[in-house]
Amino acid sequence: MALSSSSSSITPVVQSGRIRILKEGSFKQKCGGGGPIVYWMFRDQRLKDNWALIHAVDEANKANVPVVVAFNLFDQFLGAKARQLGFMLRGLRQLQSNLAQTLDIPFFLFQGEAVETIPNFVKECEASVLVMDFSPLREVRKWKEEICKRVGDSVAVHEVDAHNVVPLWEASSKLEYSARTLRAKINKLLPMYLNDFPNLQAPDKKWDGGYRTIDWDNIIADVIRKGAEVPELDWCVPGEVSAMEVLMGSKDGFLTKRLKGYSTDRNNPLKPKALSGLSPYLHFGQISAQRCALEARKVRNLHPQSVDAFLEELVVRRELADNFCYYQPHYDSLLGAWEWARKTLIDHGADKREHIYTKEQLEKANTADPLWNASQLEMVHYGKLHGFLRMYWGKKILEWTSGPQEALALAIYLNDKYHIDGRDPNGYVGCMWSICGVHDQGWKERAVFGKIRYMNYAGCKRKFDVEGYIAYVKRLVVGTKKRNGEILAGQTAKEVKISAI
Repeated sequence: MALSSSSSSITPVVQSGRIRILKEGSFKQKCGGGGPIVYWMFRDQRLKDNWALIHAVDEANKANVPVVVAFNLFDQFLGAKARQLGFMLRGLRQLQSNLAQTLDIPFFLFQGEAVETIPNFVKECEASVLVMDFSPLREVRKWKEEICKRVGDSVAVHEVDAHNVVPLWEASSKLEYSARTLRAKINKLLPMYLNDFPNLQAPDKKWDGGYRTIDWDNIIADVIRKGAEVPELDWCVPGEVSAMEVLMGSKDGFLTKRLKGYSTDRNNPLKPKALSGLSPYLHFGQISAQRCALEARKVRNLHPQSVDAFLEELVVRRELADNFCYYQPHYDSLLGAWEWARKTLIDHGADKREHIYTKEQLEKANTADPLWNASQLEMVHYGKLHGFLRMYWGKKILEWTSGPQEALALAIYLNDKYHIDGRDPNGYVGCMWSICGVHDQGWKERAVFGKIRYMNYAGCKRKFDVEGYIAYVKRLVVGTKKRNGEILAGQTAKEVKISAI
């Protein structure tokens, strides 16, 4: 996907197409004056290149009021464990410091239900505008509806899509059938939206409402203890600085050192370095997809095929996933499949399976397929499964369970529990593609799968060195277990030392 050039001018405010007014405030607030701007940060957890934060500061300067950032920590949101919450919280701790030092904006962390904590905070500080991140997920949309009801009539509520390059509602107003139907719409709007960010300055008016100390060490220790069955990872360091290092670093940056092989090697599970490595940072909003696209476009003349392939995944495929989850309320259910796929899966639901595995057998990688077992173990221990094998992994679950709905539920459960980038539209669409044929087409009919695309072990052997991949995962698991054991031993020794004092 070659991107068109955009204007070099930088607009000082956010384009109106990125903002939706979910609730109008009073006439007084719209004309200026009143209380501070509260930015409820959720999906886009960064200071730089954040259209929602830029909008909050712009609104604050227009009304000559301060800005405050609020974040609500949920208890194991959608099954998140130490792996996901630890990464997120360590990034947020850095963000709080950066906001204070760079923009003099306070960061408040709440724990509990957002439908209670956010309206209470808005009322407490007498806010005039509440700015929210956009998310297509059902739970978040329900929270927003309830929050709009609970905040006072004088409070305006704005939603900003800072996650997508082309705002979801601008890209399309309906459920798209495939990347083919969305691609042209996005390409048409890229010249308007793929332009650089303004230089964000500290708000004109400073916050004088006091600060609350955040006990980061204890909060992080608590979530790690509660979610210990899925431990943290050591290969991805959280935070905005680390995210930019992965993208642009002089040592091993994707665009600076690894881009050349992306177009030819990205589908080879034995060449993980060919991938960008950006998905954890994109998922938690620690880096902007728009920043990644802007930087990629600058080097397109060096490796045009790789840049075009990267931008297809980064922009079109990611935004297609958001489109599906927003316009299809059953994005994680057989009900969300296209009619042809749902019919063929139901027609073949009672077909005899060669193997039927339990949830426990699948989670522990106890199947007769060594490639699938290696895929599951990579996900469990490394927190990331290569994209090509995610497809194979999902399709074998369909083959080995009693029916498509059970297969889909199990795939989503495992995806969300172990992937560092789980609980994401890309993950839901990946499972739906593998099992329900979403964004795909009908294929030759066969047992169990019906017309859903089929994948098997022999096909994988033709694509890459399967035995080499299995050996690679074995080494990876041994190394991970050793490191985790050393960490656990160090923590135990520390606890014994403290208890003896």
